[in-house]
Amino acid sequence: MDILQIAILGVIASILYIILKDINKSFAFIIILVTGIIIFLAIIKQISIIFEMIQTLGQKANIEGLYMETILKIIGISYIAELGANLTKDAGLSSVAKYIELSGKIFILLLAVPIITAVIEAIVSFLPSV
Repeated sequence: MDILQIAILGVIASILYIILKDINKSFAFIIILVTGIIIFLAIIKQISIIFEMIQTLGQKANIEGLYMETILKIIGISYIAELGANLTKDAGLSSVAKYIELSGKIFILLLAVPIITAVIEAIVSFLPSV
């Protein structure tokens, strides 16, 4: 599925949502949910290609596998949190969406601590000892 097909699917789903939201809000939301899932499944192959390219770049730059794995996890968490937050916003639950966003940020920070620690240790090792 290319970007034109994805855009057309999104526009059709949006039109259906606008028409159905006053008639049956639950069904309208299900249409948006299913559309999101279809689009996500359509781009999974491209996501895996991007992850492979990032891993290859990390290997060429001699970056430890642990760091590259952590960076990929951080990217995944950010997209998943954004997707979940947007879906809950569409359902009219903006307060839950904010909690999802906050949770994503906390998980990202938790994963970033080892990288931040390594950077600080590298900086400290370059400083002259007093």
